[in-house]
Order: sequence, then structure tokens, then C-alpha cells
Amino acid sequence: MTQSAIHPFRQHARILAASLVGTAVEFYDFYIYATAAALVIGPLFFPAQSPAARTLLAFMTFGLAFVARPVGAIAFGHFGDRVGRKSTLVASLMLMGGSTVAIAFLPTYAMAGPIAPALLCLMRFGQGFGLGGEWGGASLLAVENAPKGWEARFGAAPQLGAPVGFLFANGLFLALSLSLSPADFAAWGWRIPFLASAVLVVLGLWVRLKIGETAAFRAALESAPPPRVPVRALFAHYPATVIAATAGVVTCFAIFYLATTFALSFATTKLGYRMQSFLAVQLVANFALAAGIVLAGYWSDRTSPGRVLKAGAAATMIVGLVFGSGLASGSVPIVLLTLASALLVMGFAYGPLGAWLPSLFPTGVRYTGISIAFNCGGILGGALAPFAASWLAQTGGVAYVGLFLTLAGAVTLLGVRLAPRQAAAA
Repeated sequence: MTQSAIHPFRQHARILAASLVGTAVEFYDFYIYATAAALVIGPLFFPAQSPAARTLLAFMTFGLAFVARPVGAIAFGHFGDRVGRKSTLVASLMLMGGSTVAIAFLPTYAMAGPIAPALLCLMRFGQGFGLGGEWGGASLLAVENAPKGWEARFGAAPQLGAPVGFLFANGLFLALSLSLSPADFAAWGWRIPFLASAVLVVLGLWVRLKIGETAAFRAALESAPPPRVPVRALFAHYPATVIAATAGVVTCFAIFYLATTFALSFATTKLGYRMQSFLAVQLVANFALAAGIVLAGYWSDRTSPGRVLKAGAAATMIVGLVFGSGLASGSVPIVLLTLASALLVMGFAYGPLGAWLPSLFPTGVRYTGISIAFNCGGILGGALAPFAASWLAQTGGVAYVGLFLTLAGAVTLLGVRLAPRQAAAA
């Protein structure tokens, strides 16, 4: 069989696996912390105050990693655009995974006093710093090796790391909650998911060390030397593009963290759901996210990633109008339908990003450009989401929670409309 006769997915299976496994580790690492923040971080790492205050402090440590992500995006983007995609991806995975595993060994506030939250914040910064270079490199690994006309489907491969990582994280927390008593889970069981991250990191490193550099990066090096300072070149020539690209990312983060972190915390503390029951509901709803990403990849290659992203943003605005009421309905089937609908829509806002963002920047600043846009969008859509939703629920009632999604969808829709219509020259 000739090389051209092999299906593109089979021909590039190792590259697609390398891009997927890294983002799976990324979302696993981030979601196990998000889940722990919703369940145990507040009581374990902060002094005894009101439950609401400890919950807000826990979510603030959750948001800290988002603040570190743009810093990591600049650092890893610099080396990704100058040295190469592969080596930068290996370094980002090691930092991200190492910080996650270290959380498993941290002392609690009862053991070490103020040192405990300080160390927790340091590890969260390390997580976020490593994550800053992860998604951009994984997407470029796939898209810059994609055959013509397959960019969006290849770009969807790292996006599938989100439901895969969520599946492992959610499933492990569910298994622990079923096998351990609440006291044992709070005492030591919560550490197991962080420790288990080491297995995924080793797997990711094994896959990534066996791949080569992307074709687009090699071609760019042959034609011209890389910029001395990619971030300076980026903002000198493409500042408006960075802003539009950042806006285009907001929706996917807002949906994910409202449908996962906030929903779990609110349902178990305010609505009276058992943790095991709600984790199971989220586990089922997660398959809608995977379906949305796959469908978005195929649709994007048939039309354009920008068009699919606009459809996802518009649908998010509609979902936001009913999200809060559906979550607070008191009916498990309606809650499941609400979460599944939100995550399906997220697939159409998240799936096209792997192909849409790289099309906005030339190869020489592409790693830096998409990493900064993705992670700054994460601050606006992800770090603020649980915090803003908690505030909306407390001040206006749970029905108002979804208004954050409606606003996020409008921001993304505006970003896509203002982004350059033509792909940047390679």
C-alpha cells in the first residue's frame, strides 16, 4: 500500500496521539484540582471561617493558575517559535505534571498553618505556567502536520483531550467517593488523583519523545530565521488579531467550568445532591462534549472553523438563558439534559479553535500568538466563571447564573467577526 493510500488518521496516528495525550493530561490535572476545589480545598487549606469564604478562597487558588497561564504562554511560546514545537511541549508537560503530583504531598492548614496555602498557590502557579505552553503546542503539532483539507479534523484531536481528561478525572473521583467514607476522602483520598497524574505524564512523555518537528516549522526555518523576540514581533504586527483571538476563546472556557466546577459545587452544597450522583450525571454529560468536538471538526473542514465557532457562540447565548433554571430544576433528567446541551454546544465552540487560531498568525509567531490568546481567553472565561456564577447565584438567584454564558457567547461572536478573514501567510 502506498503512503498516499493510507488514511490520514492512520498515517499520522503517532502525531495525533501525542497532541491528544498532552491535552488529556492538561484537562485531567486542571479538572482534578477544580473538583478538589469544589469539595475539599477550602476546609483543608484555609483557616476556619464561614463556608462561603472558604469556598471563595478555594476558587481563588483555582483562578491563580489562569493568571500564570499567559506568563507561561509567553515563555513557552518564545521557545516554541524559536527552538521548535516538540522540545517545548516536552518541557511544558514535565512542569505541568510535576506541579500536579507535588500537590499530592502538600501539608494541610492543620499541619503547617499559613505555609500550606502558600505552597498550594506555588504549585498552582507551576501548573498554570506549564499549561500556558501546552495547548498551543499540541494544536500546532496536529494542524501543522495535517494534510490539506484536514486541518480542522486534525485540530480537533487535541481538543478531544478535554473529554478524555474529564472522563479519567471524574471517573476516579466517582470511584473514590464510592469506595471511601467522607472522612477518609477528606483525610487522604483526595490526594490519590493528584498522585495518579504521574502515570499520565509518563505516558505523554513517552509518546512525545518519539515524534519529530512539524513540517511547517521546518519549512519556516529554511526560509527565514525566527524572530529574536516572538512576543515583541507579535504585538508589533498583530495586536488587534491577538485581541480578537482572545475573545474567540472565552466561550469554551465559560461553558466548561460552569458545567463542571461550579455545577458540582453548587449542586452538592446548595441543591442537596449527593456527590456520587452528581459526578455520575456529569460523567454521562461529558460524552456530549466529545460528540460536539468531533462534529465540529468535520463541519469546519466542510465550511470553515470561523463559521462553526460563530454557530457555537450563538448557541451558547441561547443555552445561557436556561442554564441556571435547568440546573436548579430539582429533576435529575433535566439537570442531565442541561449539562449535556451545554457541553455539546461547547464542542462547537471548542472544537474549531485548533484550526481557527493557527490560521490567524504566521508560523514565526504562531506558537506565541495562539498560546497567549488561548490562555488570556481562559482568564476571562474560565477563571472568572465559578466566581462570577457564585456571585450571581447569591445576589440574583440561580436563574441568573447562565447570564455569564450569554455574555461569553456575545464576546466570542464579536471576536470571530473582528478577526482577519484570511489566514495569515505561513
